[in-house]
Amino acid sequence: MKRVKFSLAIVASVVAAFAMQACSTDFTDSMTVGDFYPNALVTVKPVDANSFYLQLDEQTTLRPMNMKGSPYGSKEVRALVTYAEVPDDPSPYDKAVRISWMDSILTKQTIVKAPLEETFYGNDPVEIVKDWVTLVEDGYLTLRFRTASGNDGRIHYVNLVAGQNPDNPYEVEFCHDAQGDVMGNMFDGLVAFKLDCLPDTEGKTVKLLLKWNSFSGPKQVEFDYCTRRDTHNPTAAIVDQRPTLKLK
Repeated sequence: MKRVKFSLAIVASVVAAFAMQACSTDFTDSMTVGDFYPNALVTVKPVDANSFYLQLDEQTTLRPMNMKGSPYGSKEVRALVTYAEVPDDPSPYDKAVRISWMDSILTKQTIVKAPLEETFYGNDPVEIVKDWVTLVEDGYLTLRFRTASGNDGRIHYVNLVAGQNPDNPYEVEFCHDAQGDVMGNMFDGLVAFKLDCLPDTEGKTVKLLLKWNSFSGPKQVEFDYCTRRDTHNPTAAIVDQRPTLKLK
């Protein structure tokens, strides 16, 4: 799955971020820039202080053989990763891998808001990019989005809000508060929202309806969604460290 190339804009920021968050413990001089191009989007799942694994898709788990504890501590996060399979015993997971590079993306809980609740999370325009990282998987909605920014250091706040439509509990809205930073060049961002606040689908696949305000007006799209079977305690968000667009 998910073994396709990023656009040049995303690749440039990902390679730049390597200087901050390269996670392999045994780099060699033979490694090239190509070793740091992400070839998967995963969920990083800590087991204890000295053990973690990666969820590649709904069925496949990866055991990192060249890393011990998760670089993100006890937080469960979504991350881009460059890995290669190795012939080691992966037990109790599905595949043994060597991690060349890994970088977390902004990972947040979905907000549940009553239909008449006055709290405002922003309505500044964004475009949702149809891309290999825009998907519902492993109990998360992960989005690549694009918006305008003067890149002056102001933080853009992004949230996913559920509970607005009493007739459809699987309708969610992507909200963007640019803090007034709405002019300038177009930048891409990545964010993942945990969907465990939505009603349990009890093993069935339902349609998750995503709504957002685009530069040309309201838009919506549907994703297939099934509640993740394994459960983990909700964890705090981890802020994306890429130097293109500051997000929370």
